[in-house]
Amino acid sequence: QVQLVESGGGSVQDGASLRLSCAASGLSFDFNYYGMGWFRQAPGKEREFVSGISYTGAHKTYYADSVKGRFTISRDNAKNTVYLQMNGLKPEDTAIYYCAADKTGWGFGSNFDSWGQGTQVTVSS
Repeated sequence: QVQLVESGGGSVQDGASLRLSCAASGLSFDFNYYGMGWFRQAPGKEREFVSGISYTGAHKTYYADSVKGRFTISRDNAKNTVYLQMNGLKPEDTAIYYCAADKTGWGFGSNFDSWGQGTQVTVSS
């Protein structure tokens, strides 16, 4: 089964940057063909989509309006890893960030079916 391990979270000040990583293993087929995504869940709130990236051939990326222009998703297929570069962090970005895999390859929507354990991001003002 797919295993996803996130890293890179931490506590930072308003305006700082962090880069989250998600390493995938136990894949059913080549990582190139998976869509990947990042979600987050703040205390007392539902989990929300942050960003997604399609399988390599489609070259599509997706962002929630709240992070557009500040966050960038990318993938390194040689390392089976997806990244989320987060710049201009705000206190409202505070949440647990989860990585997810989508076997259909789209990296968007409701097809994510494997999840990591999450990494905490805390942004203080």
